[in-house]
Amino acid sequence: MAAARRTKRIGILGLGMYVPPKVLTNADLEKIVETSDEWIRTRTGIRERRVADPGTTTSDLAFEAGQRALRQARLQPKDVELIIVATTTPDMLFPSTSCLVQQRLGATKAVCFDLSAACSGSVFGMVTAQQYLLSGRYRNALVIGAEVLSGFIDWTDRSTCVLFGDGAGACVMAPVSRGGILATDMGSDGRAAELLYMPGGGSKYPPSHRSVEQRLHFLRMNGTEVFKHAVRHMADSAGHVLKAAKVKREQVACFIPHQANTRIIEAVAKYAKLPIEKVFMNLQRYGNTSAASTLIALYEAVEEERIRRGDYVVMVAFGAGMTWGSILLQW
Repeated sequence: MAAARRTKRIGILGLGMYVPPKVLTNADLEKIVETSDEWIRTRTGIRERRVADPGTTTSDLAFEAGQRALRQARLQPKDVELIIVATTTPDMLFPSTSCLVQQRLGATKAVCFDLSAACSGSVFGMVTAQQYLLSGRYRNALVIGAEVLSGFIDWTDRSTCVLFGDGAGACVMAPVSRGGILATDMGSDGRAAELLYMPGGGSKYPPSHRSVEQRLHFLRMNGTEVFKHAVRHMADSAGHVLKAAKVKREQVACFIPHQANTRIIEAVAKYAKLPIEKVFMNLQRYGNTSAASTLIALYEAVEEERIRRGDYVVMVAFGAGMTWGSILLQW
């Protein structure tokens, strides 16, 4: 009898991250909008965030993070076969930010495209790359989540301007002989699209004097409703991947949620019955970096040795759309 064929798994060969050097603290925000350090910390857990200098683009941050991930994976740019950039703040509507990153890296053989799933972007990008790699069409993939959100924030709106920051996270993915991705889950609900959105800049409200005057090119959010959706969908999604892989909650060594705010993260952990001491948080330093969030957190969790060889790790995210997704992997 022939030996049972082992299912191929896709894993992570290298990680990278990059954030702009400029730090914007809560004390700095007190000078430009009616808020306070105490108000921000107690409601969000954020103490500071990184903000790109004028003229710095999403592809600039993505390039830096991607370069670091390739270096860690010991993969030359000329050997990269697929580049996916998840972002809601592309350099321009076209060409794709991924093509601009490809140009900077010198990854001339790579197929490139962008992916838009807001804060779920890195998870969606990783699941998408996994499917291409499982098919055998490509041998490796560079997945990057990158945002320069500071250019799309209304700095007079204290309910949103305190939340977001700029940054990029990246990973190199390829087939692995051990560990790797064990289960994935994704979902969307367009009925809740207007809970978190930016109305201007697309075909519905193209750039014009009127759209600028009406401040349509800034992010808008119904925070209370987003909170409710985020907690339920992230907790449920994390439960789905654990059930699919038959991994018990107590076996998870590190839980990496989208870094939106501490109240959401604590509620998700409680709802999903995951001990808070296993939850990784770095939003106090970076704020909500949207599509970059989970990959930046994964990078730092590994660097801080919160994740070790053989550990079970759950990544889960939630974003505008509404979108949500999770990945269970073994390191």
